[in-house]
Amino acid sequence: MASLVTKRFANFITFLNIMFGSTAILYTINGNYKLAALLILAAVVMDGLDGRVARRLQTSSDLGKELDSLCDIVSFGVAPAVLLYSQVLAGNYGFIGLAVFLIFIICGAYRLARFNVLNVSDYFLGLPITIAGGLLALLSLLVAYMHPLIILLVILALSLFMISSVRFPKI
Repeated sequence: MASLVTKRFANFITFLNIMFGSTAILYTINGNYKLAALLILAAVVMDGLDGRVARRLQTSSDLGKELDSLCDIVSFGVAPAVLLYSQVLAGNYGFIGLAVFLIFIICGAYRLARFNVLNVSDYFLGLPITIAGGLLALLSLLVAYMHPLIILLVILALSLFMISSVRFPKI
């Protein structure tokens, strides 16, 4: 029984990731942007923990890797894109805001798929979606102090960094 619990513990942490990301979407819909941003940041913490726990308990698996990516697209692709679209882009940029919203999600999905098939272990190729989504959550908390154009440009830049060939060190 203890072995089964050990094997499932990292997946439970991954499920917390998607629970926080999905709840962030609901809070965004209800206009509670600050709590939505904080939930995305909580998902960042869970994403950092799940892999460490799996390696520490020697329960890493292909299933866990795929599950992590599926959760990441929700928590760090869709949730922060919905948050900033609702908070800034829709009211200021209309169709262009919608395009930037979709570009971020598409680039995040591509980044995750590329990560899963390349199996590069020494570095990240392109900005990890967890970092991009976390930065958007932080940006959301600072939106009152920034011009909407800067926010639009940051979202585009993060999108391009996710699909770039820039090597980011693994920490």
